[in-house]
Amino acid sequence: MNENLNFSKNALVVLKKRYLKKDQNGNVIETPAQLVERVADAISAAERKYGLDKIKIEEVKRNFYEIIANLEFMPNSPTLMNAGKELGQLSACFVVPVEDSMESIFDAIKATALIHKTGGGTGFSFSKLRPKNSVVRSTGGIASGPVSFMKVFDAATQAVKQGGTRRGANMGILRVDHPDILEFIKCKEKEGEISNFNISVAVSDEFMEKVLSNENYNLIDPHTKSVVTSLSAKEVFDLIATCAHKNGEPGIVFIDRVNKANPTPHLGLIESTNPCGEQPLLPYESCNLGSINLTKMLKMIDGHFEVDWDKLEKVTHLAVRFLDNVIDVNKFPLPQIKENTLKTRKIGLGVMGWATMLGFLNIPYDSNEAIELARKLASFIYECAKEASVQLAKERGVFPSWKGSVWESKGIKIRNATLTTIAPTGTISIIAGPTSSGIEPNFSLSYFRNVLEGEKLLEVDPAFEYVAKKERFYSEDLLKRIANGESIQNMKELPQQIKNVFKTALEISPFWHIKHQAAFQEYTDNAVSKTINLPNSATVEDVKEAYLLTYRLGCKGITVYRDGSRSVQVLTVGKKEEKEKISIQTVSMPRPRPEVIVGTTTKVTTGCGNLYVTINQDSDGNFFEVFTQMGKAGGCAASQLEALGRLISLALRGNIEIKVIIEQLKGIRCPSPSWANGKKIFSCADAIARVLEKRALDQKEVLKIETPLKTKNEETVLAKKTVGFNNIVGVCPECGSALRHQEGCLVCDACGYSKC
Repeated sequence: MNENLNFSKNALVVLKKRYLKKDQNGNVIETPAQLVERVADAISAAERKYGLDKIKIEEVKRNFYEIIANLEFMPNSPTLMNAGKELGQLSACFVVPVEDSMESIFDAIKATALIHKTGGGTGFSFSKLRPKNSVVRSTGGIASGPVSFMKVFDAATQAVKQGGTRRGANMGILRVDHPDILEFIKCKEKEGEISNFNISVAVSDEFMEKVLSNENYNLIDPHTKSVVTSLSAKEVFDLIATCAHKNGEPGIVFIDRVNKANPTPHLGLIESTNPCGEQPLLPYESCNLGSINLTKMLKMIDGHFEVDWDKLEKVTHLAVRFLDNVIDVNKFPLPQIKENTLKTRKIGLGVMGWATMLGFLNIPYDSNEAIELARKLASFIYECAKEASVQLAKERGVFPSWKGSVWESKGIKIRNATLTTIAPTGTISIIAGPTSSGIEPNFSLSYFRNVLEGEKLLEVDPAFEYVAKKERFYSEDLLKRIANGESIQNMKELPQQIKNVFKTALEISPFWHIKHQAAFQEYTDNAVSKTINLPNSATVEDVKEAYLLTYRLGCKGITVYRDGSRSVQVLTVGKKEEKEKISIQTVSMPRPRPEVIVGTTTKVTTGCGNLYVTINQDSDGNFFEVFTQMGKAGGCAASQLEALGRLISLALRGNIEIKVIIEQLKGIRCPSPSWANGKKIFSCADAIARVLEKRALDQKEVLKIETPLKTKNEETVLAKKTVGFNNIVGVCPECGSALRHQEGCLVCDACGYSKC
């Protein structure tokens, strides 16, 4: 047997780092094939409970083994990590209730610590907590409010290492009609605040209608149920959009829409979701997820690819059985979670590799053909999953809370209250890859991954690689150009049809991102995790338009991320004429220059002569100022270069992201272009941009050097350093490569690290 199975080099690195069994000294004692065997054996063991004999159980085990070994289906990370081990906690998603008492709050913190310890992520609604400065009658004290307690949860999360792999992920939700909503919307405005939380505003249909009609809406004290004040719905909506435009948060959850789709309303209202928003859950409920790799659901017919519907049906049926079995063999972290999970037996079957599948099918992501296929595919998977769950109900019985559920009202006896979820598949898409994650478009068609110590592997989207070889434009040089940031849209040598099919995330209009989310949501009974990517040039109005389109198209929530966004504004709320008003003040002053500063000088040959570019950095390592000098140039040329250096320095000292500066300068042309190191230099401005770009990449390499003892301040500095290319938002703490914002998480394409 091939002990490494079909896993790629990079998948093997991720498996060894996080998933394969280790001894007490940290040495790997399990092969990938043994991991798959362990998982298949542990999950098929549930069949004993339902009376299957040994031969049948072995057949089920073999089927489970094959769909994972062939990279056709991959369960969520906790199942891969913990199945067949003593820990045995297999769920990814949990929602923990937070009631309005000190006892409940700290019970929730304890529950969160136990869940994070076993590898799960948690969601909370803080909407029941009384607002800030309310009087607590039992003690005579003053309530500190939801945001204050979120910081306590955040600190607890920071202290608990999640399953030995990454720190725990949280979702914090507050209803839009809570009196502390303005503080909540802005609570992550400052870099590093509440860093272990994604946050979303639970928005009601009433609020959205009042946004559209430009009316006020009421803020209600959850403790007294009385109206505290009213705010302009449009101004609050504008504030949400402004903050999201700035740094991607908060997201929005259309909470009424979520509850309209609640299959068990008799058990209560859904108040929160898991950390990435795709799994709405009742209090103390959990859900286990898994994803079908669509890249493997294709067949070749007459020289072109088609969807293999028969294979997709077979894998869907097996995946539903697998996920239902997980519930029975799971070791839950708390008894109340076990009780509530068994009541509904929710599962979340999703997909990955959607963009790669479209590439093989020669269908552009931004096309009506792609949207129609998304609907057809999502509908097909849902109906197959329903068939499988109905069959399981015949064998094993309906979920215990079936009576009184929406399913009972439809007359359908089914095993699982929910069936499908589109989850982010950051790490498991690396393990099953190379393939695109979730239903996202590719962020790059080619990129470098760290596969061994000091070794980098050039990884390419398999559909693009296939087409490039078929059409005979494949080359290592092409892939390296793409991996270094060059877009194929600017490559004149490539056919236009290839450019149309293989657009990347930021080359696709937000309109199409939303259309894809809505198409999959139409046939997904839980929700869809999807980042709506916006270009850096997008305005707050663009964010608002995205929100409104998502609402109109029937989505359950939305997360936007504007490329290169970061904190540049201070948002304040003040009272005017006894009425709450939202005001936005832009404060951007350049940092003062220290007395001593260090840097580097780079020589570049331009059409006008040798250009010397000096880039200095402050004591924290941030790029601070630029000086330029052109050989013996004087007069107008010297003064223009001095002015350019001053303006770049002002931008850097004013915290403008270096990527934005590079984008503005790169490609500017003059009558005297030149060649340097095999690259065309269009002008002095273009040369300066290239030096800035190179120094930023060099800085990334410097950050890979580990220091034995880091002070808290030094760790903060490392977290702040960012290269700034294509959704890059920081530096990976494990390998030093760039972190990218995706589906509410920070993801490292190089080593597989992720943090939500």
